[in-house]
Amino acid sequence: MESFDVVIIGAGASGLFCAAQAGYRGRKVLVIDHANKAGKKILMSGGGRCNFTNLDAAPKHYLSNNPYFCISALKRYTSSDFVELVDRHALDYVEKAPGQFFCEHSAKDLLQILLTECEWSGSEIRLNTSVQQITKNEESFTLLTNAGSIKCNSLVVATGGLSIPTLGASGFGYQIAEQFGLSVLPRRASLVPITIQPAMKEKLSTLSGVSVDIEATANGVSFKEPMLFTHRGISGPAILQISNFWQPGDDLQLNLLPEIDPEFHFKQVRQDKPKRALETELTSLLPKRFVELMKQDFSWLSKPMAELSNDQLAEITQYLTHFDVQPNGTEGYRTAEVTLGGIDTDQVSSKTFECNTVKGLYFIGEVLDITGWLGGYNFQWAWSSGYAAGQYV
Repeated sequence: MESFDVVIIGAGASGLFCAAQAGYRGRKVLVIDHANKAGKKILMSGGGRCNFTNLDAAPKHYLSNNPYFCISALKRYTSSDFVELVDRHALDYVEKAPGQFFCEHSAKDLLQILLTECEWSGSEIRLNTSVQQITKNEESFTLLTNAGSIKCNSLVVATGGLSIPTLGASGFGYQIAEQFGLSVLPRRASLVPITIQPAMKEKLSTLSGVSVDIEATANGVSFKEPMLFTHRGISGPAILQISNFWQPGDDLQLNLLPEIDPEFHFKQVRQDKPKRALETELTSLLPKRFVELMKQDFSWLSKPMAELSNDQLAEITQYLTHFDVQPNGTEGYRTAEVTLGGIDTDQVSSKTFECNTVKGLYFIGEVLDITGWLGGYNFQWAWSSGYAAGQYV
């Protein structure tokens, strides 16, 4: 039987990063993954360019049953620390939005940095290796795999969540937690597009591919970002962000003109340019295809502003500031970027990431009940949690 100091299950962001940290400490480390390629989610994220961190990564950008759990790790390994690492490897990257860093060319460049770090640290990676059984005695763990048995003193679970099963995502990490008596909080797909009722989907079908800058609000939380109409419903940054806070049955408010007071604006235009058609004014504020669709509900859009009553302008304002897409659910784990919920962090040390009741068992990354906003926050959690555990395994 082969023996290692540390075995890490999961060759994703947190697992690879943890492996390098532990390897540099002189630990004999093995990373195993059932997939045929390491870092599959890294490679597809950010449109293949990977939004690998956010300079504003702070606890307020993470959702958890225990909002204090993430503070320690985020302080000990910051986004600036990770940027310093990729700078040493001469990664070309761009800041697409304030604080959001993407690979300039390809996420392959970032994955290669992680693999290089593992190689330099002496950590070994084995793919196409699935775990069939885990047993533990007082001193060590024994993993029965499809390639034989492996023994280790520290076992790190970095298996990720349930999102994007086509990349190999599974609930295996949760099963390990439950095997050792840990509770797992309810999970759901998040950072995910929202689907809409069939009749509305049919009505909005002509808008597929159209983007609008909006403010999305649910349960007291708002995001001002672009929304994209799709052939299944609505997506884009504003919708992915709000999906962390919205669930089917909740009110979802979409304001399509968040930067102005539409009613005041339209009255001002009526006063200054009375001959201007409302349709013309709307086309200066919104995509033309969307205004064409509005004519189905408002036959008088082509009238001059001078002919429109205050009630009509109020009606248009209500329509635009409380746009009702009739949401009915999400696209689910198939396209979700993350899994919200997971292993209860009350059972894990926020300093070492070791399970409080099982010596030598560690959980890092997305498998824990820590979910970041869209914008590089979840990758930063992978680096921070992987780094923290890597100092102790």
